[in-house]
Formats: sequence, structure tokens, C-alpha cells
Amino acid sequence: MAETTTPAAPQDSTLSPALAPTAFTFGDPEPALNQSLYDYMGITRMSDYYEPPISWPGLAKTLRSSAHHGSAIALKRNMLARLLKTTPLMSRQVFSGLVFDFLTFGNAFFGRTKSRLGSLLRVHHEMAMFTRVGVDPGTYWALPDGGGDMLQGYGNAEKLPGGSVYQLAEPDPAQNIYGSPDYLSALQSAWLNESATLFRRRYYVNGTHAGYILYITDPLHEQMDMESLRQAMKDSKGPGNFRNLLLYAPGGKGDGKGLQLIHTAEAAAKDEFFKIKSVSRDDVLAAHRVPPQLIGLVPETTGGFGSAKEAMGVFYELEVVPMEQKFMEVNEFMGEEVIAFDRPSWADLAAAAGPVIR
Repeated sequence: MAETTTPAAPQDSTLSPALAPTAFTFGDPEPALNQSLYDYMGITRMSDYYEPPISWPGLAKTLRSSAHHGSAIALKRNMLARLLKTTPLMSRQVFSGLVFDFLTFGNAFFGRTKSRLGSLLRVHHEMAMFTRVGVDPGTYWALPDGGGDMLQGYGNAEKLPGGSVYQLAEPDPAQNIYGSPDYLSALQSAWLNESATLFRRRYYVNGTHAGYILYITDPLHEQMDMESLRQAMKDSKGPGNFRNLLLYAPGGKGDGKGLQLIHTAEAAAKDEFFKIKSVSRDDVLAAHRVPPQLIGLVPETTGGFGSAKEAMGVFYELEVVPMEQKFMEVNEFMGEEVIAFDRPSWADLAAAAGPVIR
């Protein structure tokens, strides 16, 4: 039997389509925070009432986006609630809810219930999330079925009894129908702070690396080899934000190795996290004008933040007292004193830190 020799196939620089150089990625990037809240579009009229100029459900969600943002609002609410002189007309719980609305949305709606003889029976809390200012002056509407959705609530609004609601609003230079909170300038920083935290969590769950490039220069003789690698990378990928790249370049130039695993942005991901958290935290605290030692921050320097008692006294005089004066404006609408505040014993500590103009 004659032996036949098959001639070697000539070397061809043109690769078959199945084994051509290949590069692909998988896994779309996931945003850490999927909100578009800061779209200041103006006041929208919905037949009988106006919609707020900024999303109130979005502001409510933002309370949970940053520990510093939520803590600063809670501190002011707790201080006002603690100093309130309670009366049978309004409980501390009702007042706390009204303060929370005012600090979160820049609006608080006080409802009053009168007897048949016209005397004041009680003051209740109309939740700002579900209350709207009417087109007719002095009217207010409740949205029981869709306070968080403009279109869902439209058509289900109920007009509140005339003269039963008082709106306490933080002034807004752009319009005079609704108030706006004074921390709007720090919203982007609060969202950035949350995005950094969510990114760090995914970075940790992903194995403390931010993705890699698998670089193959050795020719693969079987398409099954490439498919096996592709499937293995897909099965082992971490959560969103971290994208891996498989780069197959037969005969490509490397460091002499046929298979390389190249990590990307590992060190930078660690360093930037702490910088972003620190800068965004300072922005939020500056917008709220809250001393850092009052919300439990640990100083980064040996000098510390100074005396917490003196900071409390100054904070009381510059922030709490003006808010007390705003809330006491409600007394004129109610016809009697329903809101009054005690002066705390530690308020005089502000004098130790310097003169304060009242």
C-alpha cells in the first residue's frame, strides 16, 4: 500500500472568519442612581391646582441617598420638636411631621378643625406630598390617589374646606406659589455620595476589582476554544458597572505570553471613593449649615472640630431660632397660640463662641 503524503498547507496571513481577531464586551453599564430630579421646569397648572416646580417624590427619595443629608434634616426636626411647648390643640407628633415636610419640601400645610361655634378644636397635619395649591387664591387640594404621580392624581383631587389650611413656605425667588428647600444646590453632591457608595458595594461584591482585559495572542485551533472562553467569562462576570473585555488577536504582540490578564482601574477605584465621599459630604453639610460634630462625624485631624456644646449654641441661635420664628407665624392664622418654644439651658453657650446677632 503506497504511502501518500499530504503537502503542508501554505501559511496564509488571512485568517478564516471563525478565527479572525475578536474583541467583544458584555454587560451594559448600570447607573448607580437612576433619577432625573433637578429638572426645574416651572409651575404646571392642572385644571384646578398647580403642580410643584420640582418632584416632591424625588426629594423624599433623596432623603435616603446620603447619610449626611438625612441626618442634617433629622437634627433640625428633633431640636424643634424637643423645644416645642405642647398644647391640647397640637401634639408633638403632628408638629414633628409638619417640620419634616417643611425641611424636606420647603412647604408645610397646617390644617385646622373648628367647632360649630367657631373655636379651634385641633391642628392637624396635611401631608405636603399629597397637597396642592389651588388656582383660586386660598384654596388647596388633596390628591389621595396619586400624590406622587402628576397624571395619576389628576382627576382624583378633592378640594379641602375653605379657610382650613395654612401654607408655610420657604421663599423661592423663581415663583411664589410653592416654597423650595434651601438645600437644592447640594442635591448633585448627595446623589454623587450615594453613587459612590453603590459603586463601592458592587466593587466589593465583584471581588474587589473593577474589571479586566483577557488578552490572547496564541492562535486557537478550534472555534470551540473561543466559545468556551467566552461562556466562562459571561458566567463569572460580576454585577453592573464592571465590564470585562476579551481580546483575541492571533499572532499579536504582547510580552511574550500567550495569555494575559490585565486589571484596569483597580488602584484608582479605591482612592477616588474616599475623595468623592469626603467632598460630597462637605457640600451637603455646607448646604444645611450643620456643624459636623452634631451629626456624629469623626474628625480626620488631631485638632478635632472643637467644642460640641459651643457649636450647639451657635447652631441654635443661627438656625433653630429663625425656624422657630417662621413656625410661630402660624399662630396668627389659628387665632391663638398653638406654637411656642422653650429656650434651652445650653442656648447661652453661644456667647462663649462670640457675639450672635438676633
